[in-house]
Amino acid sequence: MVSSIAKAYSIMYNKMFVLYVKSTGEYVITYNVEQANVNNIPLNTILVHRKKETNTLYTINALNDLIKKLNGGVVDTSFRVNWQHYQNCILLTQGGDLKQLNTKVYKIVEL
Repeated sequence: MVSSIAKAYSIMYNKMFVLYVKSTGEYVITYNVEQANVNNIPLNTILVHRKKETNTLYTINALNDLIKKLNGGVVDTSFRVNWQHYQNCILLTQGGDLKQLNTKVYKIVEL
């Protein structure tokens, strides 16, 4: 999988990160591409954002759900999330529910 992704995209910083999701026993590959470089995304792939200071990956929908949960049901773009509470995790929505998947770096692949 890593080699097919590396062939399809120009990977920024020439690094891919393989994360282990503790609760599911699954592995996730993360990498940076220039936004203009994303014409088609591979199957089973989602676009996420990253909070660098805490190594938190999240979708916009998950961020909105998190803010709603922490802010009494109100989505407020000025609400400040304490990212330390979400260190080394992926925040996703699944079936309308917010999911927090704790991760650990398994391997860094140098291209």
